[in-house]
Amino acid sequence: MSMGRPVLCLFILEDENSEGRAMGLAQRWWLHHSLKSLGARLQKLGSRLILRRGDDARIVKSMVAQTGADHVLWNRRYDPQASERDARLKSDLRSSGITVESFAGQLLHEPSQLKTGAGGPFKVYTPFWRAFSATPEPRPPFAPPRTITPFSAGTESDTLEQWGLAPVNPDWARGFSDAWTPGEAGAAKALDSFIQSGLQNYETGRNMPGSALTSRLSPHLAMGEITPFQVWHATRGALASGFPKPVETFRKELVWREFAYNLLINFPNLATLNFNSTFDHFPWSPRPELERAWKEGRTGYPIVDAGMRQLWQTGWMHNRVRMITASFLIKHLMIDWRVGEKWFWDTLVDACPANNPASWQWVAGSGADAAPYYRIFNPTLQGEKFDADGTYVRKYVPELAGLANSLIHRPWDASTAQLSAAGVILGKNYPHPVVDHLQSRERAMTAYREMRTAA
Repeated sequence: MSMGRPVLCLFILEDENSEGRAMGLAQRWWLHHSLKSLGARLQKLGSRLILRRGDDARIVKSMVAQTGADHVLWNRRYDPQASERDARLKSDLRSSGITVESFAGQLLHEPSQLKTGAGGPFKVYTPFWRAFSATPEPRPPFAPPRTITPFSAGTESDTLEQWGLAPVNPDWARGFSDAWTPGEAGAAKALDSFIQSGLQNYETGRNMPGSALTSRLSPHLAMGEITPFQVWHATRGALASGFPKPVETFRKELVWREFAYNLLINFPNLATLNFNSTFDHFPWSPRPELERAWKEGRTGYPIVDAGMRQLWQTGWMHNRVRMITASFLIKHLMIDWRVGEKWFWDTLVDACPANNPASWQWVAGSGADAAPYYRIFNPTLQGEKFDADGTYVRKYVPELAGLANSLIHRPWDASTAQLSAAGVILGKNYPHPVVDHLQSRERAMTAYREMRTAA
């Protein structure tokens, strides 16, 4: 949208006391660096980024009064609390004679537009995908501005240092910078790298955590540094080059994100209430010591521990391993899925208000289109299937690096001599399994059966 008029670029960090969910610590780190990058980019375009912290409606109204602005523009937000606040602000500004326009930049479609044949919201992904596929091709992405006419009047801005988003003492996020480059330039580079090197092998490679064949675009999408329109249309070249299956598989992942938002706007309590109320009867068994072992990557199951350590060290976890670790917490340890959802919300740089709870409920079996209750991942077999050479485990659980491929996912089967040669002392430098897989599986199956009977 071009009006040829001065523009004031404003970012508001909402108070943690405002309604809605406070941003997790890992995303606060990302936000610090993302805003730093955005500020530098705007400066090159002849503008600047104004930072303000507090109530969004109060700040926007104050800025309008201070500057005499007669247009206010933003991209829509879709989590229910933020959407409601934006709707109230839009109404207030329009009643004061201000032109307000919001734009679709975060999702490929408006969640309220796709309906079932009966006119209700979709609760199953496959029909949602079919309905989405029947809609017109998503619009092309808009070209970025080459220059911006800045608003000339002086306006005060907070500094990023005042906000204290990035940890300092201790700097628990020190490994994040080695793994990520927040900002639009980092997003563009990640997309280009994936299109050139990862997409054509995505169909199988997306399940291999030891390979670099996933897009790693999720934090850039979550923070608005790249739009799904850019990502969608970037895959068209691979489609034309004869790779329809991996392109479709990857696009389905984008559309799962759309499906999650479709669920969220129709079930605002997705992060706190079971989508399927039958699960209100599930006999969770909270045990702080097991929860702590899971969070710290000390469960004694190498693929689980590798995933949880990758999360802590990089703020991200491979999608296949997210399913494995979530299943382990819920079904092996019998700990409420909401405990895991909250931990991921705080530790993931790509935490999404829709995708995060929808995916946790999917694994738990309590969500829409959920995995069947009897699907209980065997973490050992999952590791052997998707990390057969142990590359992933060796990277994040280095104390097991000396074990042979045949033992690295089951160190308890190694002989005393094999453990000694690898420098592994079970119970000392690597834990024994905190639970037995077969016993835990049977306990979970019994609990699911009893829940279904009780309901």
